[in-house]
Amino acid sequence: MSSELMDALIILEKEKGISRDVLIDAIEAALISAYRRNFNQAQNVRIDLNLETGSMRVFARKEVVDEVFDPRLEISLEDARRINPNYQVEDVVEMEVTPKDFGRIAAQTAKQVVTQRVREAERGIIYSEFIDREEDIMTGIVQRLDSKFIYVSLGKIEALLPVNEQMPNERYKPHDRIKVFITKVEKTTKGPQIFVSRTHPGLLKRLFEIEVPEIYDGTVEIKSVAREAGDRSKISVHSDNPEVDPVGSCVGPKGARVQAVVNELKGEKIDIVKWSDDPVVFVANALSPSKVLDVIVNEDEKATTVIVPDYQLSLAIGKRGQNARLAAKLTSWKIDIKSESEARELGIYPREEIIKLFDDQVDTDFNFDEELE
Repeated sequence: MSSELMDALIILEKEKGISRDVLIDAIEAALISAYRRNFNQAQNVRIDLNLETGSMRVFARKEVVDEVFDPRLEISLEDARRINPNYQVEDVVEMEVTPKDFGRIAAQTAKQVVTQRVREAERGIIYSEFIDREEDIMTGIVQRLDSKFIYVSLGKIEALLPVNEQMPNERYKPHDRIKVFITKVEKTTKGPQIFVSRTHPGLLKRLFEIEVPEIYDGTVEIKSVAREAGDRSKISVHSDNPEVDPVGSCVGPKGARVQAVVNELKGEKIDIVKWSDDPVVFVANALSPSKVLDVIVNEDEKATTVIVPDYQLSLAIGKRGQNARLAAKLTSWKIDIKSESEARELGIYPREEIIKLFDDQVDTDFNFDEELE
């Protein structure tokens, strides 16, 4: 083993962050295994590495005993005292047994060990870096596609974008730059495996954090997200600062901030509504862009009955029930929508105790379609 290898260990320690002592211990263990395998030896041995010269020697270690049963592991007291008269029973005698051509085997073994440990260390570094980025957003480059995954380069590693995490309105090509949401980081025998998504609600949330400084600094909080990827989404926002308009902050000047998110999601429509801890107000806001006359709350079943004008019924329900479905996801309340005439027939509207709530408390939200008209 040459001194160049020792220099290489020092470089690896600086560049890869792998402790030189760890590498040396691994090399010594591998050399002991190589010695036993290549020279048919089963005795207890120790490897001595000289870090300055790069020289290597093999020492057999034998226990001093009165009667020898296994000469590979034991030495008689008489023979031990021929080496050094001070040896006693149970002492350990070391004798050099370095083979003449062991240097070639040692160099090859050391190279293999170093290569393996460097690979393991690099995998560990990548895993440590990406495990901290779970539920975060990154920009990647599409590398290749197959029937199960799109492989997205995140720099040091390729991430997997499964078919069910791809947006139905998108077509991906190699070299496309896309933003992805990291859903899971796994440690495997072949190294870290990263799974990403384009459909996860967290992607929408992170995109708004990028575009809206008030969300990034905590002035405005995204309370909930409901998403049907590639088609339509709703987010609810809130600010503890009464002087800050959370909906307006997310919309931005002339809709620039929300437009940037819509562009990244290839035209996915986004409704931004104001969150409230009052389910009456929150559910009414969530059903935007439809107007709401009344919300009847059943606390026990966490359900609401929403009354809307007759001409607003189809708008409140939405295409294939989408608006009502997203509002229910956003608020975590069951929503049953009834037209004003049906509610009057059932005798549930108007209620005598109803207060003029919606004119005073229900906030007009941002609806992307209406804003562009």
